[in-house]
Amino acid sequence: MHKILLVEDNEMNRDMLSRRLKRKGYEIIIAVDGGEGIEKAISEKPDLILMDMSLPVIDGWSATEQLKQKEETKSTPIIALTAHAMAGDYEKAMKAGCDDYDTKPIELPRLLKKIQTFLN
Repeated sequence: MHKILLVEDNEMNRDMLSRRLKRKGYEIIIAVDGGEGIEKAISEKPDLILMDMSLPVIDGWSATEQLKQKEETKSTPIIALTAHAMAGDYEKAMKAGCDDYDTKPIELPRLLKKIQTFLN
């Protein structure tokens, strides 16, 4: 069973997405801010990280940059999740070290395809 770390501060988004991914057979670990996301990425060693970009404590951009600099997490794929689908956000996510990018509201079939690309 693949392990996914979901870093999301919005409870409704977190609950909806984690339930749907569990139904698809993934083990889900939750973090509610960027700082906790970094800690759990190191301690739980997920196969993939779904990172909201607008987070308290440490935002998703900074958390991603930090994870990509650490030996134990630099190869873990990170998919940016953001409601900010503005010009330049994709490039900003890639520059921070994200491996892919998806917009909110989440379209599960589209996100699953991206997840499966990294996990297969």
